[in-house]
Amino acid sequence: MKIGEIMSDTISLKVTNLEKSFDGRKEKVSVLQGISFEMQAGEAMAITGPSGSGKSTLLHLIGTLDTPTAGEVFIDEKDPFQLSEPELAQFRNQVIGFVFQDHHLLPQFSVLENVLIPTVATDQQQNGQIDRARQLLKRVGLEARLDHRPAELSGGERQRVAIARALINRPSLLLCDEPTGNLDHATTDAVTDLLFELFREENNVLIVVTHNLALADRFERRQELRNGAFIAQ
Repeated sequence: MKIGEIMSDTISLKVTNLEKSFDGRKEKVSVLQGISFEMQAGEAMAITGPSGSGKSTLLHLIGTLDTPTAGEVFIDEKDPFQLSEPELAQFRNQVIGFVFQDHHLLPQFSVLENVLIPTVATDQQQNGQIDRARQLLKRVGLEARLDHRPAELSGGERQRVAIARALINRPSLLLCDEPTGNLDHATTDAVTDLLFELFREENNVLIVVTHNLALADRFERRQELRNGAFIAQ
């Protein structure tokens, strides 16, 4: 079964007529134009497209790291852009998980501490999160590396830590921007398999932006971005 075939009845993500433009020297530069789609818990989608097509911009808007010029994003039936800055930061921390091409682990902290970083903002470490972090690290095959620093890990191991960190708060939405872009072929396959297995277990919404067409082909649902718009499938 391909990723994306498991679905529930609850829409967890709704994007409507999303647009993003920036001020250029002489005129506005349009990056995204009228992007609309819906996704449910347990559904996954790959987004492909050439460099400069707007893939990362779209992911940043959905993840509330940037604000749209027009259009709406609803996550768990909430419009995050109507929240105050403190409320938005808490919403992002609790509802959205991020995995980037660069793992962004903090070098001075151990593997376990890096996974727990998202829990610090809301002081959740007394609510079973340390146990969950240990369980996630065991699930990604790093139970023997809890006290290691990122410099002591391979690239694939660092990315597995990043995946565990993204899942620590049980996010409804998991966003991955080129999560295997810095990995060799064998490590890419291993990390991809792990990502999909955890996605099935957590039953969240998964969106992966990638140039890797072999990775995209593993998704039941795919979209291609060109010139800021989805290409009809």
